[in-house]
Amino acid sequence: MSTISKNKVELLLAIHSAFEKLCIDYNKIAPNATRVLGVEGNKKGSQISVCDTLAYLIGWQNLVLKWHYHTEHSLPVNFPEEGFNWQQLGELAQHFYQQYQDWTYDALFSEFKATTERLITLVNSLENEALYGQPWYKTYTLGRMIQFNSSAPMKNMRTKVRKFIKTHPQELV
Repeated sequence: MSTISKNKVELLLAIHSAFEKLCIDYNKIAPNATRVLGVEGNKKGSQISVCDTLAYLIGWQNLVLKWHYHTEHSLPVNFPEEGFNWQQLGELAQHFYQQYQDWTYDALFSEFKATTERLITLVNSLENEALYGQPWYKTYTLGRMIQFNSSAPMKNMRTKVRKFIKTHPQELV
């Protein structure tokens, strides 16, 4: 299968696969190590924690759900988020880290699971035509926007989390 999903089935498979693999890696990390800086951040040269990676993933998935909700209810959508533009993704990542900075690892992990389930429920509720039949944002279909902000960042974070696991063996369960 290509890395770019072309239909609903491929999109669901991509989300499920990336989610399951990432969860296996998250479960290897000792809870007391989840706030240790050591994961490559989204800004060059920065380091974040495992908890920050969860905050990032939750933040983006919630944005997708918000975008869809606003679109379906004919409300204005500020892409990517109110107060941010596409050239400020590093700042948006920082916003996500701050938004969830007081959450425990268990709460973040539970929210990541719940947010992913809400996204999967959304995809399951839509026909392939709604996901891939026409542009939804500029030239991108809704399915592509969902993948850009769910399975794609999960795969990216998995690479970073696995590197953290290899370089911090003392931090494992």
